[in-house]
Amino acid sequence: MNTPFALPAEDRGLSPYTGWTRAHWEAVADGLLAAARPWATPEGALLHLPGRPSVSGARSDGLEGYARTFLAAALRVAGDGGRDPRHWLERYARGLAAGTRTPGRDDTESWPPVLDHHVRGQPMVEAASVALGLALTRPWLWDRLDGAVQERAERWLRGALTHTPAPNNWYLFPFTVASFLEAAGRGDTATARARERALDLLETWYRGDGWYADGDGRAFDHYNGWALHLYPLLHAHLTGDAELAARCGPRLRAYLEGFALFFGGDGAPLHFGRSLTYRFAACAAVATGAVTGHTPLPPGTSRRLLSGCLRHFLDRGAVTADGLLSLGWHGPHAATLQAYSGPASPYWAAKAFVALLAPPDDPLWTAPEEPAPSEGPDRVLALPAPGLLVQSTRADGIVRLHNHGSDHVAPHEGEDASRDDPHYGRQAYSTHTGPTAPGDPADNHLSVEAGGAGSVRRRIHPLGAGHGDGWGWAASWHRPVFTSGPPLVPGLRVESVTVARGRYELRVHRVVGAPHGTRVTLTGWATAALRSELVALYGWTGADEVRAPGGTAYEPWVRVPRLSADVTGTAVFVALASLSASAPPGPPPGAAPSPGAAPSSAPGPRSAAVPLSAAVRGVAVTGRVVRVRWADGPETVLGFAPLTVRTG
Repeated sequence: MNTPFALPAEDRGLSPYTGWTRAHWEAVADGLLAAARPWATPEGALLHLPGRPSVSGARSDGLEGYARTFLAAALRVAGDGGRDPRHWLERYARGLAAGTRTPGRDDTESWPPVLDHHVRGQPMVEAASVALGLALTRPWLWDRLDGAVQERAERWLRGALTHTPAPNNWYLFPFTVASFLEAAGRGDTATARARERALDLLETWYRGDGWYADGDGRAFDHYNGWALHLYPLLHAHLTGDAELAARCGPRLRAYLEGFALFFGGDGAPLHFGRSLTYRFAACAAVATGAVTGHTPLPPGTSRRLLSGCLRHFLDRGAVTADGLLSLGWHGPHAATLQAYSGPASPYWAAKAFVALLAPPDDPLWTAPEEPAPSEGPDRVLALPAPGLLVQSTRADGIVRLHNHGSDHVAPHEGEDASRDDPHYGRQAYSTHTGPTAPGDPADNHLSVEAGGAGSVRRRIHPLGAGHGDGWGWAASWHRPVFTSGPPLVPGLRVESVTVARGRYELRVHRVVGAPHGTRVTLTGWATAALRSELVALYGWTGADEVRAPGGTAYEPWVRVPRLSADVTGTAVFVALASLSASAPPGPPPGAAPSPGAAPSSAPGPRSAAVPLSAAVRGVAVTGRVVRVRWADGPETVLGFAPLTVRTG
């Protein structure tokens, strides 16, 4: 491991999988805080970290630097019972006093005011981190502040209560501000209203299986863990709100039943959804469950997931030579970012340090590490509420997510191809690959091409999901949205079904209402370091391979297998896909692997691999029924309109 700050020796007796202990977590928190500190303004109110500014501007980015590193410091100190030998809280108290002295003034220290979300609203997000940090450290910071500073800080925080959040998890930011103000004896009707409004919305967003939608649409991603579960349960944990814990705790437990499988054997979380530059914040829900007791996971499994995720990124260049978290995934990666991502955005990763709220003698830190779910037997797990299908293989530690339910399209939005988002629109994601960048051929995508224009998948309509013994399925339909010309073709739709067994992915698509001259293409996994296969079983007439020179968050250059066919009217297409650790031939000269890419010497050379097509003995399509006979005996039968799926 190569990090710019010192780490303790590994303990392979206590932690046979990662070698990491609580001391490693403390050292990482201290190292990240120490590296960020030199970028603070003289009084510490703003941290102007180097890098690309966000759309919110430099002052908001500076507040983000203060708030997110303060949250890390607060968790570090609170987790150590208030001991603060590095004087983190003293520095952040000084910054709080300076930042709230004249909010909105164009000077060296002043914080921007908290306004509506559509008016450079990022300060509302940071107000929640400031409030949570103050709640965690109240006896050692807030209670020792001068009364005038407390009044100023309260006035600034109350901007979150009087302005409009974005219509999603943002409502939990005024909730968190209200939680702190009430705990500090400063509650009133405004704080009560903010709490009640957030919790009422949370109820409408709950979809089951432990999953919340991030707003009124069908956006399901890592915000479930690092926001929608975290804020209410930390409020309940810190304030003793037993009623809220009884309501939300079982939901977190249910969420972790499936989410624990979202981490690969190398510790990586699934590369799926927005704000992925928050990196190891992805394990915050695991930490929240361990700290509050609302978890189905043994302590040793929780620590395996937590330390595996944290170490995954530190081992692969997420921290620069200066000790700063870069904007990207492993290292810097522009296509992973959103317009709101600024130099300090990655420090929402601080939420992983919720784990430090478990004291040193807690089983989370003292129990021997146990294997992660992806290190156990091969699994296929359907999550009907979000419309997701999770597939893991023990041999290579790869976890795949088949997306038939999460689209990040708001209910009021039209379906516009210009707003295509590779982090939601693709049909599959994994812990070892990322989506190709805009402008490159799309991976894991069925494109309908009419009049020379290709299509994207925007709004996803789930048709169901389920699993049996060793297999599972998920299905959806969508209207192809075209990248030029009229956005939609009347009557055109695509119905898609994924059936997963072992490492195999049966991909069945039914195109309905295609006009004359239409062409369809299907792509597989984008990679050069791993083995990506896509074979035609029915309906496809062409096969080739395209290249994505922009690469992914994992590799600087990738290949994408592709199938193609002409279609008019209604037709069914069947293919078999696979992603595994067997290595195909290397990339062309000059395409060097990235630090985070899997080594090309991964086990199972291509020449020794069993051909993917050998996994299936036969395929028959009769009308709306597809029968696939697997080589090892079972038969999968799919029926369309209405959809039915069974394997036996």
